[in-house]
Amino acid sequence: MAGAEPFHADGGPVGVVLCHGFTGSPSSMRPWARHLAAEGLTVRVPLLPGHGTRWRDANLTRWTDWYGELERAFDELAGRCETVFACGLSMGGGLTLRLAQTKGAALAGLVLVNPSVTTERLDQRYLLPILGRLLPGWAAIGNDIKKPGANEVAYRVSPLKAALSLRQMWSVVRADLPRVTQPLLLFRSRVDHVVQPVNSRVVLAGVSSIDTTERVLEDSFHVATLDNDAPEIFATSVRWFHDRAPGGRGKAENTSDEATKG
Repeated sequence: MAGAEPFHADGGPVGVVLCHGFTGSPSSMRPWARHLAAEGLTVRVPLLPGHGTRWRDANLTRWTDWYGELERAFDELAGRCETVFACGLSMGGGLTLRLAQTKGAALAGLVLVNPSVTTERLDQRYLLPILGRLLPGWAAIGNDIKKPGANEVAYRVSPLKAALSLRQMWSVVRADLPRVTQPLLLFRSRVDHVVQPVNSRVVLAGVSSIDTTERVLEDSFHVATLDNDAPEIFATSVRWFHDRAPGGRGKAENTSDEATKG
């Protein structure tokens, strides 16, 4: 798919790997990645297996395949950079949490945008396990964007076998949330038609991180990295990275627009 290509830029000793969401592509992270690269960071945005081609291709992959590609990008950055951070949108947020759980201190911190680790939707909880064994695809979830004209470059059909694997990833990530100890910055859209607020609550309540910050986005839907609040995400993340990289101010605090993790 045009616009779904991976992105990479070589810069300074601070590296950032960014992970797109389910049925999406690197296009959702490219403006953010370009902003980080312009600030002198070394950046990677991998294309997850089964994405950016045809929706049926996703049904031939599983969440471990997606995670493996993210891990490869991280390992490549870790081999060339002094400090590496990770960012994830939606399912990419769940995969980023898994990266934090497995890499430990090798990962300096993570930034999540509307992370996906569970659902309260009845159709996803009860119908998906049945439909996923009967049908190859269902209604699309991509392009939940408030800003006119923005395009995520996402599938127009949700691959159901891949969606079943996504549910398995959720269970693994939720079970290991206490293993996440890295600094965490979480952006949550006030209005999100794909991921419910419970996801952010579960993440913030479950991680063991001392340094956690939540920011509520008032003018964006799910794909906030392409939406009206994208400049806030980009600028805030750059300051956050520099504060937590060697030589920065070493800021460490728990803050939230609405609530503070206790």
